[in-house]
Amino acid sequence: MKTDLTNKKYQTGNWALYLNTLQLKRVPLNQHAWYVSDVESFLSNFPDRRLSSITSDEIESYLAERLKQRLDTWQKLQFIDALQLLFVDVVDARSARYVDWAFWREKAMNAGESDQQRPQMKKFSGVNAIWLEELVRKIQTRNYSIRTERTYLTWVKKFDVFLEGRSFTDITPRDIESFLSHLAVDKNVAKSTQNVALNSVVFLVREVLNRPAEDYGFKHAKRDRKLPTVLSRDEVKKLIKNSSGIYGLIMGLMYGTGMRLMECARLRVQDIDFDYSQILIREAKGNKDRVVPLPKKYRDALKAQLEKVELLHNVDLKDQAGSVYLPNALALKYPNAQKELRWQYVFPASRISVDHRSGIARRHHLHETSIQKAVKRTAKAAGLIKRVSSHTLRHSFATHLLEAGYDIRTVQELLGHSEVETTMIYTHVMNKPSVSVVSPADFD
Repeated sequence: MKTDLTNKKYQTGNWALYLNTLQLKRVPLNQHAWYVSDVESFLSNFPDRRLSSITSDEIESYLAERLKQRLDTWQKLQFIDALQLLFVDVVDARSARYVDWAFWREKAMNAGESDQQRPQMKKFSGVNAIWLEELVRKIQTRNYSIRTERTYLTWVKKFDVFLEGRSFTDITPRDIESFLSHLAVDKNVAKSTQNVALNSVVFLVREVLNRPAEDYGFKHAKRDRKLPTVLSRDEVKKLIKNSSGIYGLIMGLMYGTGMRLMECARLRVQDIDFDYSQILIREAKGNKDRVVPLPKKYRDALKAQLEKVELLHNVDLKDQAGSVYLPNALALKYPNAQKELRWQYVFPASRISVDHRSGIARRHHLHETSIQKAVKRTAKAAGLIKRVSSHTLRHSFATHLLEAGYDIRTVQELLGHSEVETTMIYTHVMNKPSVSVVSPADFD
């Protein structure tokens, strides 16, 4: 049914911006109502959700479902364009940067192709297209994570826009310095963000353009030293007490083991060792493996969770699905391994989604944003005033171990820190007589 754009709700807020964007993009006036209708159809799947909270996986899952419907090619292309205009041009959502819009357009035009194989296509345009393609190839050759690929590609593409049509082969140290200054002054980005952008450009120069990085005199912005937020043991108890279900188990494990958010989300069934009461964390930050203790408190909950994983996996296998992403080309070496229970995620997603790199429909792990929101929601319910994030649980794990008398080298190993200086920061926040200072107001 065609939308009536004379309704007052379309004259204000994001709807007004959206209609204005349609005009700027020269979308024919008689198609505006259909574009709005496509967007409303999408939004009906996410009631009471902010646009910025909708993830790239959710967008792509929706697109995958729409492409299965019996629609003309022009209709499929229209709703893809409608969503891209909304997320990219109107709200500039961060999640939209990770949606491969070109892939979905190509898929819409080749709807008869198998969902199991992403079609080969030219993903980039412009004078630096060949270098952007080479950037992706280099990243994937080195088995970098999909997150690193997305991040590097995002910042290199921003650098490409900043160059205003000039080739990467012509860049000078002055261009890079100006780009970083632009980010700091005009975009007001944090120093850490500026350093990520610089790392991306360094990779482009050194690995893609094959030029010595020393010639460019790269200098990272000096990061501010900030003390981590740490919860007391009573505060941790309040947080865990107000949590339940799968998120309660995840929060308990992050505190009880010191795992990072993504390390916990990426746990596989085979990584849980009940006999030795330990959890093996594979390919963590810095591509390092390490072992952390399995809290006795969560043994039974973990066993119950693995039973649920097995039941869900059996259902997926009956539905001709059940495969999972395998690292380092293991899927090629062991074709059947991706459907084995031991490789499944301990905390699987609620539905199957399309893998960004291969185009294969798989059950991924629970999305990290849902965990982050659960932590914040639980902290609020527990009445905690401190700013609590998933990483706060890791900080609390380290601090409480040091307070209990464990040596700093042991804590360093459990956290996976390369340098003990990184772990030393927790000695500045722990309440221990040997390192704490008594206020002079309490001398008397």
